[in-house]
Amino acid sequence: MIQRSIKDIAAMIDIENDISKFGNVQITGVSIDSRKIVPGNLFVPFKGEKADGHRFVEEALSKGAAAALWQKDVPNPPLHLPVLVVEETLTALQELARSYISQLNIKVIGITGSNGKTTTKDMAASLLSLKYSVQKTEGNYNNQIGLPFTILQLKENTEIAVLEMGMSGRGEIDFLTKLARPDAVIITNIGESHLLDLGSREAIADAKLEIIEGLRDDGLIIYHGDEPLLRGRLENAGRKAQIKTFGKTAANDLYPVEIIQNSKGNTFTVNRTSKPFHLPVLGTHNILNALSAMLAAEFFGIPLEDMDKGFSGLKLTNMRMELVEGAKGEKIINDAYNASPTSMNAAIELVSNLSGYKTKILVLGDMLELGPQEEEYHYNIGTSLDKDKIDFLFTYGTLGNAIAKGASEVLGRDRVFPYDDKERLSAELRKRTDAETLILVKASRGMKLEDIVFTLQK
Repeated sequence: MIQRSIKDIAAMIDIENDISKFGNVQITGVSIDSRKIVPGNLFVPFKGEKADGHRFVEEALSKGAAAALWQKDVPNPPLHLPVLVVEETLTALQELARSYISQLNIKVIGITGSNGKTTTKDMAASLLSLKYSVQKTEGNYNNQIGLPFTILQLKENTEIAVLEMGMSGRGEIDFLTKLARPDAVIITNIGESHLLDLGSREAIADAKLEIIEGLRDDGLIIYHGDEPLLRGRLENAGRKAQIKTFGKTAANDLYPVEIIQNSKGNTFTVNRTSKPFHLPVLGTHNILNALSAMLAAEFFGIPLEDMDKGFSGLKLTNMRMELVEGAKGEKIINDAYNASPTSMNAAIELVSNLSGYKTKILVLGDMLELGPQEEEYHYNIGTSLDKDKIDFLFTYGTLGNAIAKGASEVLGRDRVFPYDDKERLSAELRKRTDAETLILVKASRGMKLEDIVFTLQK
């Protein structure tokens, strides 16, 4: 993590007050949460519409923070303490990260896409760790606060940083990629997330493609080659960069040839070697994420034949196709971190095709930010279910009712249970589970359906 004196910090960002008497104070790391201060941290408060982090500056310093930023339009800065007055604290955090990463001898991989960013990040980091000292975005610190914060956690001796880049609208990824200046970028796919803000998949593709604007010369662009919205745009991008594609079809540089799926993950081969790879992650859709990570690792000198060793040590971020066990011995796929029609269909396909279970149950909640066609997307999820492969459906939320409505047409009303209360849902669900039951729990982050998983585990 960043280790600099206040005098060094003053050379990296614009500070508007006299800090000469604190110049030799050493900063070790950055905190944006006063409750998580580690001695030596630089505390960065933010001024929001409802809360102002400046209220906690003195508390942070009393807990051991070495210094704190202070936004100049906030009155009464405690100038007797080591506070650094800046024009705007978020901008200062971003500029500090920009300056810090430019001082490091490090390679950067930037990852974006509608689905699979975090899983791909985890896979790429695992593969690259076969040869390099690697750090990756922790959790979902992938926005205009999270990415700078992640950069400032990088160690001086880290050789490769794998950075996730998220967005809610146009221009955000452009900013992030120009801050991080990646050597390689991955675009996992173009889905329906952010339709509410951007209006169309074409606009989503344009927003995701902003990631190439920060790519270093002679860098690598890796993208889902079966997606025409990406292929058409990148063929005319006019960028001085290498391009590699992954996908299901033989039109791509890397594609799967044979796939064997079971409850422990997937074993697959690819077009360029007969060596099989075992991916300890559920869902064949995750093989595509693995392919993109493999292309990135190969770019940095990891031989394709060695990558199975990297997959064997893979640890995914929680609540992403995470297989856990309930109190009755039932198997639960906790995929409650996020959802879109693309990822929900993929998860349902997984459950439909897994064998060895007497009962298969879906617990599905609202998919958010889908725009004016949101009810139609949810209804179509319901009508797409196979009555011979899914036994029961439980839904939660207002839009979940639309899933239930569609599902009733194919499963019948006696197999569909819509709820607006998690406790009642969990109580009814418990009645239908035993050690031979497989349950999928999936919805957008705002629905917090992991609560149901935790209840089943009690």
